[in-house]
Amino acid sequence: MSGNTFGRLFRLTTYGESHGPALGGVIDGCPAGVPLSEAVIQRDLDRRKPGSGLTGTARKEPDAVRLLSGVFEGVTTGTPIGFVIENTNQRSRDYEAAKTLLRPGHADGTYLAKYGRRDYRGGGRASARETAARVAGGAVAQALLDTVGVRVVAYTVEFGGLPARIVDPAGAADRPFGSPDPDVIPAWEERAKAVMATGDSLGGVVEVVATGVPAGLGEPVFDKLDARLAYALMGVGAVKGVEIGAGFGAARLLGSQNNDPIVSPPESNNAGGILGGIANGQPVVVRAAVKPIPSIAREQRTTDITGQPATIVVGGRHDRSAIPRVVPVLRAMVLLTLADLWLLNRSARCG
Repeated sequence: MSGNTFGRLFRLTTYGESHGPALGGVIDGCPAGVPLSEAVIQRDLDRRKPGSGLTGTARKEPDAVRLLSGVFEGVTTGTPIGFVIENTNQRSRDYEAAKTLLRPGHADGTYLAKYGRRDYRGGGRASARETAARVAGGAVAQALLDTVGVRVVAYTVEFGGLPARIVDPAGAADRPFGSPDPDVIPAWEERAKAVMATGDSLGGVVEVVATGVPAGLGEPVFDKLDARLAYALMGVGAVKGVEIGAGFGAARLLGSQNNDPIVSPPESNNAGGILGGIANGQPVVVRAAVKPIPSIAREQRTTDITGQPATIVVGGRHDRSAIPRVVPVLRAMVLLTLADLWLLNRSARCG
């Protein structure tokens, strides 16, 4: 297997590189009759596209999606949904000076070890630009899940070490940094400016919450809902940790504190909406730790492709944090997971 396809029944295969002519994907397994248009997909892509926000790259890309197949008269046909997103603002010359150097924190050395060659122009297939196709796939998954009342929101709960209160998660997508707390934005902006002035970068924590997830979603034993969510989010290059519900905090609780009383209405959700790997009907809550962007304008020690010691200052146009552009990517991965498991769950029993 090549590792370019996600899902079992609702399957997304992506293609393309950061500095190639285009990115795109094929979605197979989406049922017929789901309302879908380019505008629906574009709405989510606009939240991820480069060239905006305080920490965003200077590379400007419209990320305009074009549907190639699988949709007719505004609804899906049940056949593969093909789409393309053209690259229009590549500047590959920025990478020429360092094409023989391995960038710390990047996949340069690991791709070289695996394939014996690498695309040094922005990281090629390892570039975060690939995630545009995931966001497009997630928009199709949301269109499917809309038909059964499942909704997913995502927002930043920590940026540069500064936490946010969850005041208005529904409005986070329209705020700087994807913040659920309007009051924390000035502090986040000050933190970003101070770090960017030194040529460095920042990380953060993103929370994704799915509501309307039907009880029973998830497969024992190896395809537990929480296991599939962790797999999905860890497949995003910037993510270095995932937790469900109380997560690592549960390790510091007593059993009497961590157990959620089975009462109506629910009093707590330390389980994050999942018990025994299967959804219990409460909101599914997952958080992802996002590392700082490794492309920084500071001198770093490294080696060249022959193993000789060297130093590097990474050039080119880069984000200074994956926040907020990673937020819709993580939301998309949760959507893809839920759509796939929802289809799989329909075969669990008769009637």
